[in-house]
Amino acid sequence: MAFYYSKRKLKPREDEDVGELNIVPYLDILMNLIIFMLLSMTGLAAFGILNVNAPNYGGAAAAGATPGDKPQLLLNVAISRKGFFIAGAGAVLGGTSDQLNTEGQPTIPKKADGSYDFALLTAQLAQVKAAFKDETKVIIAAEADTAYENLIATMDACREGPDHKILFPDVTLGAF
Repeated sequence: MAFYYSKRKLKPREDEDVGELNIVPYLDILMNLIIFMLLSMTGLAAFGILNVNAPNYGGAAAAGATPGDKPQLLLNVAISRKGFFIAGAGAVLGGTSDQLNTEGQPTIPKKADGSYDFALLTAQLAQVKAAFKDETKVIIAAEADTAYENLIATMDACREGPDHKILFPDVTLGAF
């Protein structure tokens, strides 16, 4: 019995032609996705923008005040661990709008459950707006550990009053 080698094993194998990977369609899809995401982000960013001004540095000349103008309110709302302090033109309002606070107590203390009373803040600012109809500016200051949600809710309470009336739309953030 003779032994024969298989012709498959004797014949050298040639490398098969492997086509190159065509990544052009993949890159087309990727570029379309990138362009779509960039355009959609710029359109969606407008929904999340808050109208907040940085504080002005300098004296009355920087703010644009003239000597003949009537005095401004300079309304300040400070968010602290105790509650809200409402101050205007160098004085801090007490528990009611006709009292001045000299004991360090907040104008609007926190509720019994420890949350801020945004409804009472809006009511107090509506009374201030009734006295100063032309004023549109408010300065909001918060302690460093104030939650972001409380800061945004305070801005909302200062901007819009009862019956959806505009109170103080020009919000400026300040240091506490």
